[in-house]
Amino acid sequence: MSPAPPLSELVNPAHTAVITQECQGGIVGPDAGLHLLAAEARRVALPNIARLLPEARGAGVRVVHCVMERRPDGLGANHNARLFAGGRARGSELTPGSPGASVVAELGPEDSDLVLGRFHGVGPMGGTDLDAVLRNLDVRNIIATGVSVNVAITNLVMDGVNKGYNMIVPRDAVAGYPAEYADAVLDGTIALLATLTTTDEIIEVWRTS
Repeated sequence: MSPAPPLSELVNPAHTAVITQECQGGIVGPDAGLHLLAAEARRVALPNIARLLPEARGAGVRVVHCVMERRPDGLGANHNARLFAGGRARGSELTPGSPGASVVAELGPEDSDLVLGRFHGVGPMGGTDLDAVLRNLDVRNIIATGVSVNVAITNLVMDGVNKGYNMIVPRDAVAGYPAEYADAVLDGTIALLATLTTTDEIIEVWRTS
Protein backbone atom coordinates (compact mmCIF):
# COMPACT_ATOMS: atom_id res chain seq x y z
CA MET A 1 0.00 0.00 0.00
CA SER A 2 1.53 3.31 -1.10
CA PRO A 3 1.84 6.03 1.54
CA ALA A 4 -0.69 8.88 1.50
CA PRO A 5 0.47 12.40 0.64
CA PRO A 6 1.40 14.53 3.66
CA LEU A 7 -1.48 16.17 5.48
CA SER A 8 -0.16 19.61 4.52
CA GLU A 9 -0.76 18.71 0.89
CA LEU A 10 -4.14 17.12 1.52
CA VAL A 11 -5.54 20.19 3.29
CA ASN A 12 -3.90 22.83 1.07
CA PRO A 13 -6.37 25.74 1.28
CA ALA A 14 -6.20 26.42 -2.46
CA HIS A 15 -7.81 23.08 -3.29
CA THR A 16 -9.66 22.02 -0.16
CA ALA A 17 -13.23 22.26 1.13
CA VAL A 18 -14.76 21.30 4.45
CA ILE A 19 -18.11 19.56 4.03
CA THR A 20 -20.51 19.51 6.96
CA GLN A 21 -23.01 16.71 6.47
CA GLU A 22 -26.50 17.09 7.97
CA CYS A 23 -25.36 19.38 10.78
CA GLN A 24 -28.90 20.76 10.97
CA GLY A 25 -31.51 21.18 13.63
CA GLY A 26 -33.68 18.23 12.64
CA ILE A 27 -30.74 15.82 12.68
CA VAL A 28 -28.34 16.96 15.41
CA GLY A 29 -30.25 19.70 17.24
CA PRO A 30 -31.55 19.34 20.81
CA ASP A 31 -35.01 18.33 19.52
CA ALA A 32 -33.85 16.08 16.67
CA GLY A 33 -35.89 12.99 15.84
CA LEU A 34 -32.86 10.66 16.03
CA HIS A 35 -32.09 11.78 19.56
CA LEU A 36 -29.41 9.17 20.31
CA LEU A 37 -27.42 10.16 17.22
CA ALA A 38 -27.95 13.84 17.98
CA ALA A 39 -26.69 13.43 21.54
CA GLU A 40 -23.61 11.58 20.33
CA ALA A 41 -22.90 14.24 17.68
CA ARG A 42 -23.23 17.03 20.21
CA ARG A 43 -20.89 15.27 22.64
CA VAL A 44 -17.67 15.51 20.56
CA ALA A 45 -18.18 16.07 16.84
CA LEU A 46 -20.13 19.34 16.82
CA PRO A 47 -17.79 21.15 19.23
CA ASN A 48 -14.84 20.13 17.07
CA ILE A 49 -16.56 21.18 13.84
CA ALA A 50 -17.32 24.51 15.51
CA ARG A 51 -13.57 24.89 16.17
CA LEU A 52 -12.58 23.72 12.69
CA LEU A 53 -14.77 25.99 10.56
CA PRO A 54 -13.42 29.38 11.70
CA GLU A 55 -9.89 28.09 11.13
CA ALA A 56 -10.89 26.88 7.68
CA ARG A 57 -12.43 30.20 6.73
CA GLY A 58 -9.41 32.07 8.07
CA ALA A 59 -7.09 29.91 5.98
CA GLY A 60 -9.15 30.42 2.82
CA VAL A 61 -10.66 26.93 2.81
CA ARG A 62 -14.17 26.71 1.39
CA VAL A 63 -16.97 25.59 3.72
CA VAL A 64 -19.98 23.79 2.25
CA HIS A 65 -22.94 22.76 4.38
CA CYS A 66 -24.98 19.85 3.00
CA VAL A 67 -28.47 19.55 4.47
CA MET A 68 -31.35 17.14 4.03
CA GLU A 69 -34.71 18.70 3.19
CA ARG A 70 -38.19 17.30 2.77
CA ARG A 71 -41.39 18.86 1.50
CA PRO A 72 -44.39 18.52 3.82
CA ASP A 73 -46.06 16.28 1.22
CA GLY A 74 -42.92 14.15 0.80
CA LEU A 75 -42.75 14.63 -2.96
CA GLY A 76 -39.33 13.68 -4.35
CA ALA A 77 -38.22 11.95 -1.16
CA ASN A 78 -37.11 8.35 -0.88
CA HIS A 79 -39.49 5.73 0.51
CA ASN A 80 -37.42 2.61 -0.22
CA ALA A 81 -35.52 2.01 3.02
CA ARG A 82 -36.31 1.69 6.72
CA LEU A 83 -34.18 4.77 7.42
CA PHE A 84 -36.62 7.02 5.56
CA ALA A 85 -39.68 5.51 7.20
CA GLY A 86 -38.08 6.01 10.61
CA GLY A 87 -37.43 9.68 9.91
CA ARG A 88 -41.05 10.25 8.92
CA ALA A 89 -42.33 8.39 11.97
CA ARG A 90 -40.27 10.59 14.30
CA GLY A 91 -41.73 13.69 12.69
CA SER A 92 -38.46 15.53 12.05
CA GLU A 93 -39.24 18.92 10.49
CA LEU A 94 -37.07 19.23 7.39
CA THR A 95 -39.11 21.68 5.36
CA PRO A 96 -36.79 24.03 3.43
CA GLY A 97 -36.11 27.10 5.52
CA SER A 98 -37.32 25.54 8.75
CA PRO A 99 -35.07 25.23 11.83
CA GLY A 100 -34.86 21.49 11.23
CA ALA A 101 -33.50 21.97 7.73
CA SER A 102 -31.15 24.80 8.71
CA VAL A 103 -27.51 24.60 9.76
CA VAL A 104 -27.19 24.65 13.55
CA ALA A 105 -26.30 28.08 14.86
CA GLU A 106 -22.90 27.16 16.25
CA LEU A 107 -21.68 26.39 12.74
CA GLY A 108 -22.98 29.49 10.98
CA PRO A 109 -23.45 29.61 8.12
CA GLU A 110 -21.24 32.59 7.36
CA ASP A 111 -21.67 34.68 4.22
CA SER A 112 -18.69 32.95 2.60
CA ASP A 113 -20.20 29.48 3.14
CA LEU A 114 -22.30 27.56 0.65
CA VAL A 115 -25.42 25.65 1.69
CA LEU A 116 -26.64 22.85 -0.56
CA GLY A 117 -29.88 20.98 0.08
CA ARG A 118 -31.12 17.66 -1.21
CA PHE A 119 -34.50 15.93 -1.24
CA HIS A 120 -33.35 12.36 -1.70
CA GLY A 121 -30.66 9.77 -1.14
CA VAL A 122 -28.40 8.78 1.72
CA GLY A 123 -25.42 11.01 0.96
CA PRO A 124 -24.72 14.57 -0.17
CA MET A 125 -23.04 13.85 -3.51
CA GLY A 126 -25.20 11.39 -5.44
CA GLY A 127 -27.53 13.26 -7.81
CA THR A 128 -26.86 16.68 -6.25
CA ASP A 129 -24.94 19.83 -7.21
CA LEU A 130 -22.10 19.12 -4.79
CA ASP A 131 -19.62 17.61 -7.24
CA ALA A 132 -20.13 20.35 -9.84
CA VAL A 133 -19.87 23.09 -7.20
CA LEU A 134 -16.64 21.67 -5.80
CA ARG A 135 -15.08 21.35 -9.24
CA ASN A 136 -16.05 24.96 -10.03
CA LEU A 137 -14.17 25.91 -6.84
CA ASP A 138 -11.13 23.90 -7.98
CA VAL A 139 -11.49 21.62 -4.97
CA ARG A 140 -9.55 18.37 -5.02
CA ASN A 141 -9.53 17.54 -1.31
CA ILE A 142 -12.63 17.07 0.83
CA ILE A 143 -12.59 17.20 4.62
CA ALA A 144 -15.72 15.30 5.64
CA THR A 145 -17.43 16.20 8.91
CA GLY A 146 -20.82 15.64 10.48
CA VAL A 147 -23.18 12.66 10.59
CA SER A 148 -23.53 9.87 10.38
CA VAL A 149 -20.65 7.43 10.11
CA ASN A 150 -23.35 4.73 9.98
CA VAL A 151 -24.58 5.88 6.56
CA ALA A 152 -24.01 9.34 5.10
CA ILE A 153 -20.36 9.97 5.99
CA THR A 154 -19.40 6.54 4.65
CA ASN A 155 -21.47 7.26 1.53
CA LEU A 156 -19.74 10.62 1.06
CA VAL A 157 -16.28 9.09 1.42
CA MET A 158 -17.02 6.38 -1.13
CA ASP A 159 -18.65 8.77 -3.59
CA GLY A 160 -15.76 11.20 -3.21
CA VAL A 161 -13.18 8.50 -3.86
CA ASN A 162 -15.13 7.28 -6.89
CA LYS A 163 -15.11 10.82 -8.30
CA GLY A 164 -11.37 11.27 -7.76
CA TYR A 165 -11.25 13.45 -4.65
CA ASN A 166 -8.78 12.98 -1.82
CA MET A 167 -10.91 12.33 1.26
CA ILE A 168 -9.83 13.46 4.73
CA VAL A 169 -11.84 12.53 7.82
CA PRO A 170 -11.08 14.09 11.21
CA ARG A 171 -12.39 11.28 13.37
CA ASP A 172 -13.32 13.60 16.22
CA ALA A 173 -15.48 15.74 13.89
CA VAL A 174 -17.76 12.93 12.69
CA ALA A 175 -20.27 10.91 14.68
CA GLY A 176 -22.27 7.71 14.49
CA TYR A 177 -24.30 5.63 16.89
CA PRO A 178 -23.27 3.76 18.87
CA ALA A 179 -19.82 5.31 19.20
CA GLU A 180 -18.10 1.93 19.30
CA TYR A 181 -19.63 0.99 15.97
CA ALA A 182 -18.58 4.32 14.43
CA ASP A 183 -15.02 3.74 15.60
CA ALA A 184 -15.04 0.28 14.02
CA VAL A 185 -16.27 1.68 10.69
CA LEU A 186 -13.62 4.39 10.75
CA ASP A 187 -10.83 1.92 11.48
CA GLY A 188 -12.07 -0.95 9.34
CA THR A 189 -13.50 0.81 6.28
CA ILE A 190 -12.91 4.56 6.15
CA ALA A 191 -9.20 4.15 6.89
CA LEU A 192 -8.84 2.21 3.62
CA LEU A 193 -10.39 5.04 1.60
CA ALA A 194 -9.54 8.28 3.37
CA THR A 195 -6.86 9.87 5.50
CA LEU A 196 -7.95 9.66 9.12
CA THR A 197 -6.76 12.56 11.23
CA THR A 198 -7.98 14.88 14.00
CA THR A 199 -9.31 18.40 14.23
CA ASP A 200 -6.19 19.58 16.05
CA GLU A 201 -3.85 18.13 13.43
CA ILE A 202 -5.68 19.94 10.61
CA ILE A 203 -5.78 23.23 12.50
CA GLU A 204 -2.05 22.96 13.27
CA VAL A 205 -1.27 22.58 9.56
CA TRP A 206 -3.32 25.63 8.64
CA ARG A 207 -1.80 27.75 11.39
CA THR A 208 1.77 26.88 10.49
CA SER A 209 1.55 26.89 6.70
